[in-house]
Amino acid sequence: MQFNHDNMTGVLLAADLVNAASSGDPAERIGEAFERHEIRGRDALPSFVGELLDWAMHLRGVFEGLDARARCEKVNALLEIGASRGVYLTTHDGLDPHLHFAPESDNLLARVRAVTAGGLAIFLTESRGVRLGACARGGCEQVFVDVGRNATRRYCSPRCGNNDAVDRHRRRS
Repeated sequence: MQFNHDNMTGVLLAADLVNAASSGDPAERIGEAFERHEIRGRDALPSFVGELLDWAMHLRGVFEGLDARARCEKVNALLEIGASRGVYLTTHDGLDPHLHFAPESDNLLARVRAVTAGGLAIFLTESRGVRLGACARGGCEQVFVDVGRNATRRYCSPRCGNNDAVDRHRRRS
């Protein structure tokens, strides 16, 4: 399965928010994610950090869902909160046509809720409800979006995968 990374802002931002929430400096990590994903209105971030961290906890449930049905139920709950005001297609700033899940006039928090809920919904549709996960290494709280060919990713990074393999080997020895 081939994914168009240009259309994945919502799902990748969702993962970044969840991962930022479990970091040592979540406000800084959220700011970096907003910059990476070119979220407009980032200057309002300090006003919304607490609410964004709460939202990240809701997003985490999607990544930790045990199956497609559980993930879809979680996303539907997020869509009710984040994207219930109408979806529209746009080509702003010279970009190709893409969906917006909230009006540009909404505040930063509302727009982030909408883009992450909508992005997760689109990604789950395209990935048949899979390809999201939480790192399998004990003690790691990071989540990931699996865009690999065979949908077998279990770790947030190669480093966590290698460390887990070393830990398993040491336990057997």
